Amino acid sequence: MPASRKVLASLIVSAVWALSSCAHAQVELPRTAPTAGRDTSPQQLSAEEAPLVLKANLRARILFVTRGDSTLKSYAVAVGQEKYPTPLGTFTIRKIVWNPSWKPPPDAEWAKGKTAKGPGDPDNPMKVVKIFFQEPDYYIHGTDDVESLGSASSHGCLRMDPTEVADLAKLIMEHGGQPRGENWFWRILHSRREEQVVYLDNPVSLTIGE
Repeated sequence: MPASRKVLASLIVSAVWALSSCAHAQVELPRTAPTAGRDTSPQQLSAEEAPLVLKANLRARILFVTRGDSTLKSYAVAVGQEKYPTPLGTFTIRKIVWNPSWKPPPDAEWAKGKTAKGPGDPDNPMKVVKIFFQEPDYYIHGTDDVESLGSASSHGCLRMDPTEVADLAKLIMEHGGQPRGENWFWRILHSRREEQVVYLDNPVSLTIGE
């Protein structure tokens, strides 16, 4: 073969090799791209950004605080008596009242003879905070009757330990778009005769089931 043809053949072989190498590189790039993006997948982001959700199990008498598939906290509660059952369903928490006053329901037989109590009154059955889920009658609240927790003894509301209901209300406010600093909570908890109402920017869901 003449030298000129050998040179031409060599150039053709080199060009084909170069093209095949480029094609191989183009095939490899898409194969590695999805792997690099797995840490920021939409499913993972949605789990991290999932809203706070409360779930009450009346049979177990436990209130769960969840986010996505994770249970953040659980609390013992007292639930409604058979005569005054806690309502079932999904509700929306929009309003929290710290140091709440209490007025006996006017048409309730169990409240006959009882008188209204102001914030911080030792005889006020509403301790620390009321977390409304169905206004005006149903809410989560603190109680001094902590021995009733784990039983069906309320008039339809969910009762909690005063310290734990304060912890829960703080958490709801934080995730509901109304966070407060520790100084704010210190003042509220040490000025028991000052009622403070908080409306959530981002309402929190509560599901109550048996």
